Amino acid sequence: YNKKRMTMLKIGIIIGSTRPGRNAESVARWVYEMASKRKDAEFELVDIKEYNLPLLDEPIPASMGQYMHPHTRAWAEKIKSLDAFIFVTPEYNHSIPAALKNALDFVYSEWNNKAAGFVSYGSAGGARAVEQLRLIMGELQVADVRAQVLLSLFTDFENFSVFKPAAMHENNLNTMLNQLIDWGAALQSLRKLK
Repeated sequence: YNKKRMTMLKIGIIIGSTRPGRNAESVARWVYEMASKRKDAEFELVDIKEYNLPLLDEPIPASMGQYMHPHTRAWAEKIKSLDAFIFVTPEYNHSIPAALKNALDFVYSEWNNKAAGFVSYGSAGGARAVEQLRLIMGELQVADVRAQVLLSLFTDFENFSVFKPAAMHENNLNTMLNQLIDWGAALQSLRKLK
């Protein structure tokens, strides 16, 4: 692809938990701080908690794009404005938090033909949550990159709550970002063709 692309990629770092005392916010802020050192994309934190999405309350399927509620339209506009995503997610019971699944289900075309990377945490690094997310990405027509950041609640958090990532995670994050930006740029050009 052309390195001198028309517009700088906008990448949303999605905070995938709304739980009180969540670790997702500190992990997402670390991702943002590391990513913001780069000059090849723009990054922003997107906190699903701020959108106050109720359990899916749209009567028409999201694939129709006919959103009835202001909260849905606000969420749709945010997702539409982004070219790629980094999902920061804990693992709950071998899967993703319900709040993240709900947020994914609210809109459809706004996700399409974009790229995603994953930063997860849990007792098994959040690996199983990411496997679930990869299945969902396929249905939303989001290209997910292979590299991912897996954080352990045992070794990357003090008392399971104070985020202190091992140094190796910065390399893993940059590898994921390299892939995400390449795929995001390729898909940006695809969206311009449509």
